[in-house]
Amino acid sequence: MNERLRPVNSRQNNAVKELRRAFQSGSPTDDGYSAVEGVHLIEEAIRSGLRFKTVFFSESAEIRAAKLLPQLASQVETLLLPDDVFESAVLTDSPQGVAALVRLKSFKFEDLLHADNPLFLGVAGLQDPGNLGTILRSAEAFGATGVLLGERTVSPWNPKVIRGSSGSVFRLPVAKVAWENAIAPLHEAGVKLWATSSHKGTPLQEVDLSGPSVVIVGSEGAGIPRELLAAVDGLLAIPHSPKVESLNAGIAASIVMYEAARQRQHLTRSHGDTE
Repeated sequence: MNERLRPVNSRQNNAVKELRRAFQSGSPTDDGYSAVEGVHLIEEAIRSGLRFKTVFFSESAEIRAAKLLPQLASQVETLLLPDDVFESAVLTDSPQGVAALVRLKSFKFEDLLHADNPLFLGVAGLQDPGNLGTILRSAEAFGATGVLLGERTVSPWNPKVIRGSSGSVFRLPVAKVAWENAIAPLHEAGVKLWATSSHKGTPLQEVDLSGPSVVIVGSEGAGIPRELLAAVDGLLAIPHSPKVESLNAGIAASIVMYEAARQRQHLTRSHGDTE
């Protein structure tokens, strides 16, 4: 056994209980650490420069420990658990035998407003963690400045959101906002607000997203709150077959972000040609 690994055999160990609570509650620990699981996410967290509190390995995953331990700072607590103890603390049915408590970066809405030509993805009332994870992953992939999470939206620190984002939440600026208080600062910063709509609105390909913009998506059930719809500059619609009532929020956000990235790349090329 690697000398850095401290054996823990009890399900009632404080660190094990802390990991279990973080997974089950979907919230960070009292001191701000979130639960993550799996080799890929642990490596993404390391590459993203996140702070680790504790890393847990199951006995059957010691070979993975040999690979990961050299990448972890010496002050990080590393524990070795019997397989049944490890499995009692994590969410997946077939765990890889690696989990950790990590501190995600925090961002303030006010700080994100100062970005050059910002492109924000706004979320209003989305409760499905898998969908939010997809949104975060696509937002990073297509160059969003950040994601603004409104009221009644699932926490970005939820372990299922973290897993769905495939690590994008470790790097992408995410800020919680109260939309009622965010509208005026966005407009003052010259940001145009668009809300997605299933059938109404300007077709996506006709919407100019090359300038400062925020595109807001809502939940599949309730959609975007009426008072927020009344405050945006326009509605955009993604053309699709009328046989399909609406698009999944994660898919809709991904399509919009792709179109915004396409427009901005085209604008950059056009400016380059004229210089």
